[in-house]
Amino acid sequence: MLTINKHVFSNGLKLVHSQDTSTQMVALNILYNVGAKDEDSEHTGFAHLFEHLMFGGSVNIADFDAPLQLAGGDNNAWTNNDITNYYLTVPKQNAEIGFWLESDRMLSLDFNSKSLEVQRGVVIEEFKQRCLNQPYGDVSHLLRPLAYKVHPYQWPTIGKVPEHVANATLDEVKSFFFSFYAPNNAVLAVTGNISFEETMRLSDKWFAPIPRRELRERKLPVEPIQTEERRLVVERNVPLDSLFMAFHMPDRLHPDYYVYDILSDVLSNGRSSRLNRNLVHDKKIFSSIDAYIEGSVDAGLFHLSGKPAAGVSLEQAEAAVWEELERLKIEQVEIEELEKVKNKFESTQIFGNINYLNVATNLAWFEMLSCAEDMEKEVERYRSVTSEQLAVVARNAFRRENCSVLHYNKIG
Repeated sequence: MLTINKHVFSNGLKLVHSQDTSTQMVALNILYNVGAKDEDSEHTGFAHLFEHLMFGGSVNIADFDAPLQLAGGDNNAWTNNDITNYYLTVPKQNAEIGFWLESDRMLSLDFNSKSLEVQRGVVIEEFKQRCLNQPYGDVSHLLRPLAYKVHPYQWPTIGKVPEHVANATLDEVKSFFFSFYAPNNAVLAVTGNISFEETMRLSDKWFAPIPRRELRERKLPVEPIQTEERRLVVERNVPLDSLFMAFHMPDRLHPDYYVYDILSDVLSNGRSSRLNRNLVHDKKIFSSIDAYIEGSVDAGLFHLSGKPAAGVSLEQAEAAVWEELERLKIEQVEIEELEKVKNKFESTQIFGNINYLNVATNLAWFEMLSCAEDMEKEVERYRSVTSEQLAVVARNAFRRENCSVLHYNKIG
């Protein structure tokens, strides 16, 4: 069991800490409760743009990377539809440099036209490389608006079109920053070889003086229940036909979340999983196939995607997938098969949380989601899932009227 220490500062910043004396390093993970779902539908890609802008210089520090590298540290960040996450690692004797750097960019960025122009160019180029010039790069842009009609999950983190970022003004960027990147909208997780007393001292020195901000109110529309199958067929210059299917599933805090996650593993986690064993190795209907869930905060999607083997049509491939899904509804997953999936998850959890940086990221995520202590209840929650629950959820989820299907054909 981890020893988890917590504190909430008067400006609203939540601090979560856990000491690990087996390392000589310290990790700071700052999670901002803002993602692509907080964007305006005509101004998408802003959360991802900020992932880049936050490294372009803050109000008192012109270059974020240089002092960290001199101190022997490293850093990175990632964004999704729900959150933006920044993390750095630094030797314990230089821990204060991490607090100084992260607090300054929470205080304010160095908003200027040059920095915006540079980072905007980087983001637009990334959009072109990942979505326009890469095989299957536009799948999210096709499947998300098919599955979501009102919720802002209908666009990917990178944005709908590059023009939204290309046309972003300095005033719009400033407004987005001061509406979301605030101490009262963030969780700071600190792990590694640093005591809670020292963490409190440095947090109080560098973060506590930052004023809380008036946050933009989050008014997200609830996605209506899908009542009919949705289908889309496209042709692209790609090497192989591909099948993409998405089923609606509950939000991250729903008890059935764990059932859906186990269903995805029963279907495709490892060589002996059902889809790999039956449809790839035995029947040779697919050359590759995968099932996974997004893990999004709001009601999300259960994905199935695969590339049919040579000579197999997308219609035949899709029919074979439906057969496997029907089996899950009718036949209960045997105890041995379920136990194998649970064991694999437990070992992944245990080994994943040996690393002090992973612990920092998980502490911040669970503190934002519910409370940091829930991180240690995950194994127990997966362990409690029964074969009966799997069958009930499969019957509820894997219905044609709950499905969005994309047939992605190669040209010719």
